[in-house]
Amino acid sequence: MKVLVTGGTGFLGCHFMDELCKRVEGSQIRVLSLFDTPALQAHGVEVVVGTVTSPADVARAMDGVTHVYHLAGFVSRRPADAHLMFDVHVNGTRVVCQAAAAAGVQRIVMSSTSGTIAISVREDEWPDESSPPPMALIARWPYYASKLYQEAAARQFCGDKVELVMVNPSLLLGPGDERIGSTREVVSFLAGDVRVVPPGGINFVDARDVAAIIPVAMAKGRPGERYLLGGHNMTFAEYFARMERLSKEYSPRVQLKGDWPHLAARAQAALFKAFGRTPPIEPTAADQAKYFWYFDGKKAREKLGFAPREASATIFDTITYVREHHLGNGAFAKQS
Repeated sequence: MKVLVTGGTGFLGCHFMDELCKRVEGSQIRVLSLFDTPALQAHGVEVVVGTVTSPADVARAMDGVTHVYHLAGFVSRRPADAHLMFDVHVNGTRVVCQAAAAAGVQRIVMSSTSGTIAISVREDEWPDESSPPPMALIARWPYYASKLYQEAAARQFCGDKVELVMVNPSLLLGPGDERIGSTREVVSFLAGDVRVVPPGGINFVDARDVAAIIPVAMAKGRPGERYLLGGHNMTFAEYFARMERLSKEYSPRVQLKGDWPHLAARAQAALFKAFGRTPPIEPTAADQAKYFWYFDGKKAREKLGFAPREASATIFDTITYVREHHLGNGAFAKQS
C-alpha cells in the first residue's frame, strides 16, 4: 500500500498525520504540500512540493499510490476569497480525482464539512446524511457552496473507477490551529471582543477525534457514502457560558435575536475598517450564527465507532492552546 495525503499541514492535517503514522510506516506515506515542514520531516514521510490545483504536481504525487486522503482545503468567511475557495475545493478535487483514476488508485477518503447538510432555521431540526442540502442557505456563503460543489466534483470524477468515501466534520476545535482558521471566535472571545450572544446553535468536534476516525473511514467506510462527524449540539448561549466557566473570563454580554447580531457586526466591522484594523468578528460569522448547525451523528457512531470526547475537554484544550500561542505574547505558555 502506498498512501498519498493532501492537506497534511493544516489544522486537521497535522493531527491526522500523527494518527496515520501510528498505523502506516512513514516510507509508505507521501504528502503533497505547498512546502515541506519540520513536522513532516520528523514523520519520515516523502514530501512532494506542489499544489492540488496543478495537474503536473498531482500526477507526480499520485505515481504508484493506492489510497488517497484528500484533506486539502481553504477556510475563509470573506466573500472576496470565494474564487480561491472554489479553485482549491472544486478544481483541486477534480484534478486529484482525475489523477487518481488514471493512476489506478483504489480508494479516496475526502474531508468535506457538515455545513453541506446541517444548517437549519429551526432548533428542532437535526439533519442526517440522507437529508437534502439546504441550498437557499448554502448559496449565501462561498465556503459552504464551494464544499458542496467539491462533493459533486468528487462523485463525478471518481465515478465507478475509484471508491469514494466522504467524511463531513462540524466546526473543528482543540489544540493546534496555528493559522486561527476554525478557532477565530475562541480567540475573539478570550480577547473580550464578543459582546453579543447570537440566537442560533453550533455543533463542534475535536480535531483530534476526527483525525483518529479518518483511517477507520478508509478501512470501513462504504463507497459512495458520507459520514457526519460531530461532537455536540449546543446553543451559542450555552457555548459561551461553557467557555466563560472554563476560561474564567467574565464579560457582560447581551443576547440579541433575529438579524440584530449581524447588523451589530457589520457596524463594528465598518468602524474597524475605517481605522485600518481587522474586525474581531466577521459579519459573515454573525450572519451564520443566527442559524442552527445541529445534526444527528448516529451513522458515524454506529458504522465507524466514532466516539468524540466530552465537550468541556475540547473547549478547555482549545482555550489553553489559544492562550499559549495566540494571546499575551506567550505569557500563558507552560514553563518547562
